[in-house]
Parts: sequence; C-alpha cells; structure tokens
Amino acid sequence: MSKLAFLGLGVMGYPMAGHLAKAGHDVTVYNRTAAKAAKWVEQHGGRSAPSPADAARDADIVLMCVGNDNDVRAVAKEALGGMKSGAILVDHTTASADVAREVDDAARARSVAFLDAPVSGGQAGAENGKLTVMVGGEQSTFAKAETVLAHYARAVTLMGPVGAGQLTKMVNQICIAGLVQALSEGINFAQRAGLDPERVLDVISKGAAQSWQMENRGKTMVADKFDFGFAVDWMRKDLGICLDAARENGAALPVTALVDQFYARVQARGGGRWDTSSLIRLVRDSK
Repeated sequence: MSKLAFLGLGVMGYPMAGHLAKAGHDVTVYNRTAAKAAKWVEQHGGRSAPSPADAARDADIVLMCVGNDNDVRAVAKEALGGMKSGAILVDHTTASADVAREVDDAARARSVAFLDAPVSGGQAGAENGKLTVMVGGEQSTFAKAETVLAHYARAVTLMGPVGAGQLTKMVNQICIAGLVQALSEGINFAQRAGLDPERVLDVISKGAAQSWQMENRGKTMVADKFDFGFAVDWMRKDLGICLDAARENGAALPVTALVDQFYARVQARGGGRWDTSSLIRLVRDSK
C-alpha cells in the first residue's frame, strides 16, 4: 500500500479519497475548510493536514482535485514545496492544458513527476468508484500511478503527453454540451406534441439516441428537478476552457459557443448551482 495525500475534498474529491482509504492506503487529506477534512478523517481514518505542503510531505503520490486554473497553480505550488524527490503529483481538476504544462515544469524542477488526469462521471461516478480518468504524462509515471487511480475508476487511460488528459476532457465537455441541448429540445418537443415524455425516453433510449445524459437526466428534466449534479457554474468554466483552446488550435465550436451562452442565461436566472440539465428551462419558456 502507498502513502498518499489527497488535496481538495469537494463533491468529487471527498469520495475519491474515501475509495483510497477503503483500499487500505495510508491517506492524508487537506481541504481549505478544515472542518470538512476533519469529517473525512472521522469517517475514513487517516489524518488531515493544515496545508498542502504538510499533507504532501513524504507521500509517494499526491492527488488533487480543486476548482480552476488559479487553484491548481496555488495548491500545486504549495504541495510541491513539501514533496520528496521521485514522488508523483496527479491533478484531477478540470483545467487548461496550459496550466497542466506549467505544473509539469514546476514539478520537474523539483524532481517530481506529474500527470494531468481529469475525470468524467460526476458525483455519482465518484461515489460509486466508476469514474473515467483521462491522463496526460509519461508512460513510466502512468504505470506507477494507474493502480491507485483505478480504485475510483472504471477506466484509466493514458492519452498522450502532459496536457493530453485535459484536452480529452475538453472533447468530453464539448460533446456533453450539444447532447444536453438536444435532449432539452427533444423532451420539450415531446411534451408540446402531447406525448408522454417518459414513455418516449424509454423507447428512444433503446435506439440510436441513447446516451448517458438521457439515461441519467432525462426523467429528472421531465420532472423539472435540477438541485443536484454538475453545476452550471462549473460547466461554464469548462466550456470557457474549451473555447479558449479552440481559438488557439483553430477548431470550430459553433454549437458549444451557443450552448455556453444558453448557460449564461441560466446563470442570469439564478441557476448557477442548478444541474447542467436545466437548459430545458430555456426551451420550455420559448414561444
């Protein structure tokens, strides 16, 4: 078993770190709100530390899951200050490929290896240990960390050099944005046409229209329930990263740009913490 540190105990990090403890690893956690770290220790054992550097000290692998690029920079800088030579830093945050490369450079300067490893599967995936992990980094580093990451994943895949994990996650978010908008339009169409929307979903989910969003969000969208899941605020952050990267590589993202603006309208309605499936409220209100 490895000596691990986990930095960031949000809706994703809290259960992810829990899976590591349940697997028998020696886990030290850090969270900006210390009370949450104390609660985690009470539930899972291990210990908490007052800073990223203290948590990372002597750890074989340090894993982090924070909010955005600036959080990644700040927490990684602190963590690297406490990490030993030869250790591995793994970032599960959905962030830019540029910040992944920045952290990799800083890690190399301290003889620490780095993997960018954003995840997909949401809170339920984290809680059930069924996340998909997309990894960027060197093969030798990936080989050392893969079995640890597998404790909360159904798939852990090396996509290429540092930054490739984040770029793959961008593709994931681009595809989700279009799917949620299409699902919103389809459900609204069914309701306005006088069909039973749940029955429609049951039928078409057995055909070519099937998707994770349909299976997991379709019926809650019909019921107008959005007080759970992946928040609109976080999706806008992710889509902003996608659009910035597309401006750099020349990729056309017309649907993504449009859906990003739809999410801005949801935010303007006070729905920043609603689940991303709340897009349906816009099409329901359209004439």
